[in-house]
Amino acid sequence: MPTVWASRYASRTKGITSSAIRDLLKVTQRPGMISFGGGLPAPELFPAQRFQEACHKVLSQNSASALQYGETEGYAPLRQFVADKIARHGIKTSPDNVLITSGSQQALDLLGKLLIDTGDRVLVEAPTYLGALQAFRVFAADFVSVSIDDYGLRTELLEKPLRSDPKFMYVLPNFQNPAGTTLSEDRRVELVALAERHGVPIIEDDPYGELRYEGDHLTPLLALDRKSLPRDSSYTSGNVIYLSTFSKTLAPGLRLGWIVAPPEVIGKLAQLKQGADLHTSTFNQFVAYEVARDGFLEEHVQLIRKVYRERRDVMLDALQQFFPPGVTWTHPQGGLFLWVTLPAGLDIQAILKSALEQNVAFVPGDSFFADNKAGRGRSRQSHMRLNFSNAAPEQIREGIRRLSEAVKTHLASMSQPSELPLEV
Repeated sequence: MPTVWASRYASRTKGITSSAIRDLLKVTQRPGMISFGGGLPAPELFPAQRFQEACHKVLSQNSASALQYGETEGYAPLRQFVADKIARHGIKTSPDNVLITSGSQQALDLLGKLLIDTGDRVLVEAPTYLGALQAFRVFAADFVSVSIDDYGLRTELLEKPLRSDPKFMYVLPNFQNPAGTTLSEDRRVELVALAERHGVPIIEDDPYGELRYEGDHLTPLLALDRKSLPRDSSYTSGNVIYLSTFSKTLAPGLRLGWIVAPPEVIGKLAQLKQGADLHTSTFNQFVAYEVARDGFLEEHVQLIRKVYRERRDVMLDALQQFFPPGVTWTHPQGGLFLWVTLPAGLDIQAILKSALEQNVAFVPGDSFFADNKAGRGRSRQSHMRLNFSNAAPEQIREGIRRLSEAVKTHLASMSQPSELPLEV
C-alpha cells in the first residue's frame, strides 16, 4: 500500500529497479546452492594475514590520521600508487589525475552526475555491465547499443551511432562483464580514432585487466588516446577517462576504486563526491596502501591468476562435456565470467527457476542489455552469465552438470509438438 512518501519520490526514481544480481544473491545463501551468479572473488584468496598486519601497523603508527576525516580526492600515497600503476602502460600521470572512490560503482555514479542530462544518449555495448546501466538510468539517460562479438565491440557498426551525438561511450575492453570478451588491438585503435573524429569521449572501465590468464596484454584505450600527444606531456587533457578497482585483486569489502582523468575533471568529480560522502573511508585507504605496497599486490595477483585460470578451464571443460549441441559460450582470456548463448525460443526465466530448484544459480542475460528485452520472445536467443571465480573446481563441475539438466529439460519440452485443437 502506498505511503505518504510515495507521492514525494523524485521523477527520476520511477525507472529504478533492483539489480537482478543483488536479488539473486539472497537466494544463493541457502544450503547446498552452487552459485555462478555474482562476480564474487574467491574468499580463500583474500590476504587476511597481510590485512591483519596492515591494520595493526596503521592503528599503532597512524591512528590519528587514519581515523580522521581525509581529503576528498583520497589518501595521497594511495593516489601515487595508482598513478605509478598507470605509468607501467607508458602514461605519465600524477596524483592530481586520480580520485579514490567508494568502489568503482561510485565512480560510475559520479560520472553520471557529471555528464548526463535528462535524455542524453550514452553509447554502450550490447550486452554491458548491469551496474553501469543502473547508475546511468538514475539520470534518465537514453542508451544507444552496439553489439559485440568474440573480439569485443563491433567498431564497424559505430559510425551511425556516433552520428547520433552520444554524450560519451562506456566500454569494458578487457574480459568484458558479462560476456568475458576482449576488445582486439586493431579495434582499440579504431575505436579511439572514431571517438576523436566524432568528438565523443570514452569511459574505459577496467576492473579485470590484471586478471589475464592467456594471451598478450593489450594497450589500454587511455594509452592509445595519449599517443598523439607529446611523450613527456602531463595528463591535462584527453578523450578517455579510466576506471579501475581493488575489489578484484585485494578485497571487494574495502569498497575502493579510482578514476583517472585530467585534473579539471577530477576537480569537478571531487565537488560531486563531497556532496555524496565527503571522502572514501580514510582507514580503508591507509590499510589498502599498506597491504598493496612493496610489490605485494603484483605477487598476490599472480596467485589469483593461477587459481582463476584453473577454475575457468574446469568450467569450459564441463560445458563441453555436459551441455547439449546448439549451446555456445565464450572463451574468456581472463576476468571472472563467460557468456552462454542458448538456442532461440528458450525461456531463460523458466530455466533459471528450474536451475534454482536443482540448487544452481546463474544470472539471466537479459539484465545486461540496455533495452532489457534480449532473450524475451521466441525469436530471440537467450543468454546466461556464469561466474567461475567463486566456486571450487568440484563445485563448478557439479553445478554445470545440474545446469545442463535444466537446459536439456527445456530444450526437450520446446521440441515437443504443441497439441492441436480438435476440429469441430
